[in-house]
Amino acid sequence: MAKNYEEFRIHGKQMVDYICDYVKNMDKKTVAPILVEPGFLAPQLEKEVPELPESYQQIMDDFENKIMPGIMHWNHPNFYAYFGAGNAYPSLLGDMLSSGIAAIGFSWASCPALTELEAIMLDWYAKALDLPEFFLSKSSNPDSVGGGAIQASASDAIFACMCSARARAIKKLKGDNHEIHDSVYLPQLVCYASSEAHSSVEKAAKMNLVILRIIEPDSHDSMRGDALERAIERDIARGLTPFFVVATLGTTSQVAFDNLVEIGQVCKKYPSLWFHVDGAYGGNAFLVPEMRRYKAGMEFVDSFEVNPNKLMMTAFDCTCMWVKNVLTFTEAFAVDPLYLQHQHDNNVVDLRHFGTPLSRRFRSLKLYFMFRMYGLKGLQSYIRRVIAMGKHFEKLVKTDDRFEIRNDVILGLACFRLLQPDAVNQEFLARMNASGKIHLTPAKVKGKYVIRFVANQENCNEEQINYAWKTIQQFADEILGEIVPTEKRPTRPRLKKLNRTHSQRFSFTRNVSQEIYERQPSIQKLTDGATPIVVIDTDSILLSLQKATIKNKEAQERDKKIQIKHNGCNGIKGV
Repeated sequence: MAKNYEEFRIHGKQMVDYICDYVKNMDKKTVAPILVEPGFLAPQLEKEVPELPESYQQIMDDFENKIMPGIMHWNHPNFYAYFGAGNAYPSLLGDMLSSGIAAIGFSWASCPALTELEAIMLDWYAKALDLPEFFLSKSSNPDSVGGGAIQASASDAIFACMCSARARAIKKLKGDNHEIHDSVYLPQLVCYASSEAHSSVEKAAKMNLVILRIIEPDSHDSMRGDALERAIERDIARGLTPFFVVATLGTTSQVAFDNLVEIGQVCKKYPSLWFHVDGAYGGNAFLVPEMRRYKAGMEFVDSFEVNPNKLMMTAFDCTCMWVKNVLTFTEAFAVDPLYLQHQHDNNVVDLRHFGTPLSRRFRSLKLYFMFRMYGLKGLQSYIRRVIAMGKHFEKLVKTDDRFEIRNDVILGLACFRLLQPDAVNQEFLARMNASGKIHLTPAKVKGKYVIRFVANQENCNEEQINYAWKTIQQFADEILGEIVPTEKRPTRPRLKKLNRTHSQRFSFTRNVSQEIYERQPSIQKLTDGATPIVVIDTDSILLSLQKATIKNKEAQERDKKIQIKHNGCNGIKGV
């Protein structure tokens, strides 16, 4: 029978209690599901949808006993991987209300409050971040032609902005040649990003069928204007059309900041360029005035996005995206079947025009509750605590001469490593993660394998950081005590390792041969913090060389026998 809301009144309260108890007692759990292997869940669940209704308690018992053992606890006090995910309860209330109301906001007419609150929340947030006024909607700035929308992720926002930039570029190239198909112009379109940019830029370029040009950053891993301009000039000389530039504020690997002033000045020289800024993590920091020096140059930007779920404690999914010109942006996506048209079409921009999805959830309720229940002062206090915790960890690392810091610790992320070869650091990370005492992820910074330590949880404090550091030092003591120089290769230490599968799993690496590495379809190899770091397997290279040597010798022996046989036959004929 249909489930009624009197039951929900009971089970909803029970669910809130369950979530509160989960968060309160999370520290008693192992931070990561270290005992499960791929495919662990299917054998424990039914093969098909149950024929008859089951009780709430039965479902929750199965969740606790079968599904919970495979949960990664992203808000555990010993979770310092990736960028922490927000779960502040005001945003959960907004999500609950959104699901309960169940409005689908593809147009203003389908839910006027959904469309209008989203615009208002983006204006609130833009003002709190001190963004240029051209990003505000007309209700906040009558002279503006800009505005924005909430997207599912930064990847979606980058893809949508690149689609719009591509449509604008092709429109200019076509001119009055309307009979020529848009695809004719695709091979000459080029976009640009730093080698430190997120892999979603590469994915967007691949899906848009355009060329991606990678720009090498400076010594601080910041993309600079001169390097960008040289690449643009080379492409123009080849007859190509530069159309899209992505700068990053807070890169995934190490939270580096590109130079927006220099990049913006370069983009201004080339009218065909659309300048997008990916501020998924770092952009949120502009809530505090002392971090706003990193947004200098924002006046040159055509579009910008941030993730409140990364650095404003808001529950996923919630990516805020702004564009300088809404009509130019939405032209790439606007379709108007009769059933979606309404009498206010000319007065509002429907959210369905801000990307590929038609339907939109009431995501702005999360921000509405967050902004009102924390207030700007509360959000600023959180940002400053993240900055302070990152600096505290950096200070601890620098007191131990066995370690080094490999990045500028600006916004809660420190990249550290043992002063040992990459192989030792990979095993070091693998053992820490396999223990379940702490969870960390790696990156490649300045050519070295590093371990990322991200301290952006809401309640992170110095006591937790000190505990994490002691744990790290204990594993360092253990692994460094086992290093024995090998006589044949003194520069390559020998360790008591985990088995190969677990070592790769817990160090987030994937060993491949040189041959496979060079055959990879993705030649740009931008990072995303989730894909395992590719490590060229030197052992497999040596084995390949040995096999090749044996094959060469066998081939030489065969050739020699054939030659002897051939000479013998000629001798017989001569007689």
